Amino acid sequence: MPRQVLFGAAYYAEYQRGPRVTEDFDRMAAAGFSVIRVGESVWSTWEPEDGRFDVDWLQPVLDHAHARGIRVILGTPTYAVPPWLARKYPEIAGETSSRERVGWGARQEVDFTHAAFRFHAERVIRVIMDRYADHPAVIGVQVDNEPGFHLLHNHGVFQRFVDHLRHRYKDVETLNEEWGLVYWSHRLSDWSDLWRPDGNAQPQYDLAWRRFQAEQTAEFIRWQADIVRGYTQPGQFVTTCIAYQLPAMDDELASRELDITSGNAYYGMQDALLLPQPHRPQRHWFTTGVPALHLTADRMYASRQAPFLVTETVASSINDSGHIKPAYDGQWRQAAWALVARGAQMIEYWQWNTLPFGAETYWGGVLPHSNIPGRAYREIAGLGAEFAAAGETLAGLTPHSDVVFLYSAASKWLMEKQPPLADADGAPDPRAYREIFDAFYQGAFDARLQARLVHDNQILDGAPGQESPDPAQFAAQHPLLVAAGTQVAERRLLDWLTAYAAAGGHLLLGPRTGYTDEEGRAREEAAPPVLCEPAGAGYGEYSNLDTDIPLTAGQDGGLLLPDDATATRWADGLVVTDAQVLAGYEHPHFQQFAAATTRPYGKGRITCVGTLPGPSFAKALFEWARPAAALWGDLPQSVTVNSATNNDGEKVHVLHNWAWEPQTVTVPVDLEDVLGDRKFRPGDIVELGPWDVVVTVEQ
Repeated sequence: MPRQVLFGAAYYAEYQRGPRVTEDFDRMAAAGFSVIRVGESVWSTWEPEDGRFDVDWLQPVLDHAHARGIRVILGTPTYAVPPWLARKYPEIAGETSSRERVGWGARQEVDFTHAAFRFHAERVIRVIMDRYADHPAVIGVQVDNEPGFHLLHNHGVFQRFVDHLRHRYKDVETLNEEWGLVYWSHRLSDWSDLWRPDGNAQPQYDLAWRRFQAEQTAEFIRWQADIVRGYTQPGQFVTTCIAYQLPAMDDELASRELDITSGNAYYGMQDALLLPQPHRPQRHWFTTGVPALHLTADRMYASRQAPFLVTETVASSINDSGHIKPAYDGQWRQAAWALVARGAQMIEYWQWNTLPFGAETYWGGVLPHSNIPGRAYREIAGLGAEFAAAGETLAGLTPHSDVVFLYSAASKWLMEKQPPLADADGAPDPRAYREIFDAFYQGAFDARLQARLVHDNQILDGAPGQESPDPAQFAAQHPLLVAAGTQVAERRLLDWLTAYAAAGGHLLLGPRTGYTDEEGRAREEAAPPVLCEPAGAGYGEYSNLDTDIPLTAGQDGGLLLPDDATATRWADGLVVTDAQVLAGYEHPHFQQFAAATTRPYGKGRITCVGTLPGPSFAKALFEWARPAAALWGDLPQSVTVNSATNNDGEKVHVLHNWAWEPQTVTVPVDLEDVLGDRKFRPGDIVELGPWDVVVTVEQ
């Protein structure tokens, strides 16, 4: 990767109705663009008819880019299948339930495991790569785009699922035992007895099905990556564009097949980026709020525990009815610098030109429908100049972290099938895992702690190129670890968490952690399993909460409980055996239980929180658990500081003001303004205007 942050947009000359390529590239160069993404959406342009290829159309685009020093990420077009392929092989259509095909006319309608699809997909990939892999502008290849869009129910996929189970469990009696299929007379006598997933109610089946679907997606990415790597040149990378919310995507698993993680960062703009503001549940496929924007970046970094690329982000508006809200002046800078401060090594907008036709006609690009540069272009061009000025200072940033959050894709899938939370109408809430996770992440963000995510699989098996972390070393590097909602947990993960606390780490447990084993079966022991005795508290009952419950301060554990502290949506019946009570419930029934407890264990500590903490309670909890004093002291409510270390070992601090009112911040160390010639001494004042960003490096 280049030793600077790449900056640009997806560019589709083939969508334009007039010859504008030269003009477009002149404007891109003037805007400081250093990268574009091309080619991933137009298989029918690459191959208009079966076996007839047209690859010359892209040559002028790559040549123009190279002439201006703009690098290119070349896409394989396998997610957008041409009509002739669908007509000739109707059996390759994806099925979202048995014998119910995905209708043609959108994208990703195909069963990507089907042999006919694979034959034609491999052929077009090889033609494209053979022609353009050695073009000097090409720095990397994006295979497919936003994979994992559907849970595929096709006959061949289901039969592979049966074979997968047969290889894992060896015989049906073992499967009967592991899944508890005695329930409702579901015991199998033969592998052919396994029912299809359409009407399945068994959570163990569903969890295995979701894991299998994610493995199929990862295998598809590996298959393409293997083909592409037969053509790539030294220094070129292979990636894909991950949409993290898709049902058949496990980003950690898929990223193991890539050289670098890439993903989408779509977020609400305008007032959605105000700080402070009330906590907003995440109800859309894009995020809402400044904490959620940071969480997007933290998830991307966590995929490989390494810097990442943003292959798509908001250029002006998102094509959802009611969400066409282009940024206020300054918000493009803010979002981009926030992503970079959390580890992004590329900011690429979707897209350059706003389309005059198609499903995404009103998904705004850098240029509007008129192609006359306007406010978005001016703001983005200014940002391009800043990235050019920053140069290598922002290369390879490793974000600092005060707290680590354990992330579990399996727990998310299980909670979609059996949610522990109810929505406002009392119905099961399939977003339960995100709601639990976000309640704690929001608290850490409000307490001005920088976060890092680590996948449960990375704890057990290591991140790509790394070994499984030693609990003692992890505790020394990351003294605060949160496991909230990690319901699906192997015994060895619970043992690792126990060892982490014993070695000196502060383990903060939230609801449901460890409640089920890796098959999704409830453990037959006091909860939190394995950790109950070390924590000095446990529970055997729990309850949904219809209304928020005020909290009362417990024993003196140092936690300053705000007057408006509440428990929301859930309550574990925590019974104390040998722990301090940090908070209790102000309620005639729930007052018999603790809402939060803490206990020293070994060289460390285990804290149990038996509810979804309300915002003020969550903030107070993390202010109490903070492992070290805040470098930047008390910040205005609208100000955040993200700190990171670059490739040269320098500490970078990025200051944001997420509001209309100007703010000031007192400098704690010697700093130099990366984008100007200012120098700051400890005690100096940094002035932040409305929606402003200041990027500094320690001297």
